[in-house]
Amino acid sequence: MTHTDLTDHTHPTPPSLYWFIPSGGDGRQLGQPSRPAHFSYLSQVAQAADVLGFDGALLPTGGTNEDTLVVASALSSLTRQLRFLVALRPGLLSPVLAARLTASLDRISGGRVNLNIVSGSGNFDFEGLNLTQAQRYALTGEWLGAFRALLRGETVTQRGEYVQLENARALLPSVQRPYPPIYFGGSSQPALEVAGEHVDVYLSWGERPEQLREKFEQVRAEAARHGRQVRFGLRAHVIVRPTEEEAWAAAEHLIAGISDEQIAQAHQAFLQSASEGQRRQSELNGGTRDSLRVGKNLWAGVGLVRGGAGTAFVGSPENVAAALREYQALGVETFILSGYPHLEEAYRVAELLFPALGRTSPVFTPRDGQPLTHTSTPSAHGPSTHAPALRAEPVLADAAPSDVGRFRSI
Repeated sequence: MTHTDLTDHTHPTPPSLYWFIPSGGDGRQLGQPSRPAHFSYLSQVAQAADVLGFDGALLPTGGTNEDTLVVASALSSLTRQLRFLVALRPGLLSPVLAARLTASLDRISGGRVNLNIVSGSGNFDFEGLNLTQAQRYALTGEWLGAFRALLRGETVTQRGEYVQLENARALLPSVQRPYPPIYFGGSSQPALEVAGEHVDVYLSWGERPEQLREKFEQVRAEAARHGRQVRFGLRAHVIVRPTEEEAWAAAEHLIAGISDEQIAQAHQAFLQSASEGQRRQSELNGGTRDSLRVGKNLWAGVGLVRGGAGTAFVGSPENVAAALREYQALGVETFILSGYPHLEEAYRVAELLFPALGRTSPVFTPRDGQPLTHTSTPSAHGPSTHAPALRAEPVLADAAPSDVGRFRSI
């Protein structure tokens, strides 16, 4: 069966679903963050994703986000099953130290670590390292070569332009062998070459299916040159509601507080970015509210002011599930989703979207035949067989209105 055959199946295998830890702040509307990234709140989001049945959660990197390795280490002790997709920047850590930290976190968490290697998009993202696009990916390729070898237990001597090592070793192994899965994204040709040579999962931001098909084929070709195969993931937001009308109304509400001036300023900044992926996201929305529906259930409104992933799947559970299956047909195995605010939206996705994808959530599944109900009022005829479905009410962390974060992350 080829990777396009999924379109012929009514019930394809449910995809892997990851959620998002908003370590740069959260809120109900873009441009108006109202929940700072207090650890108590991040813990609530992680624990909700864990008990709801998400496979993992992405911890983003960026100037306004808490450090990923520190947060993942703390959250791993508060969760049981959740995997942590930890974003690392190869320009800021030596491959030896990164291998040691990764192996330690993998052991502490019981083998629940994935890595998302982020090459950045210029001076800001590399915290002052003034590198061109070609240099960034050359550094990433050298770094990944050494990093993978160290985690395989090899002694590494490397004399590259950016990585110089002499008999380097990472003595303590990771739980996952040969190393935790490595995710990586980038839309430029140098990025695609790095993906084909070094990574396990190529991760793209949400674009039109035909755009992703082209990129995926390029990555497959690059991987084949090295005798390798690469899996695929998709990073996007999601707004799912019981009906299409409610979902699109929620999408409009998300950007209702953004001024046209803010949109124009953000669009110009994004177009000047050295990131090819960021430029492609900005081209989808065109810097205007006028044409944000770029697919039947794909919406580019998030990218009006948010850097990084700028598209969202919007619609009823059935229609969003159908849209995800279209990307599954292209080869996507893992969807990394998010929604504002992340605590409440995690519950919506588990309650509404999981069943439409053929997944179950422990939170919304009766145990031992006990019906889900809002009340314990006894009935003259025993337990009701028509109890209303449970709608979980998450507990929210307090947030001072003046203590806000920025929506700039992967």
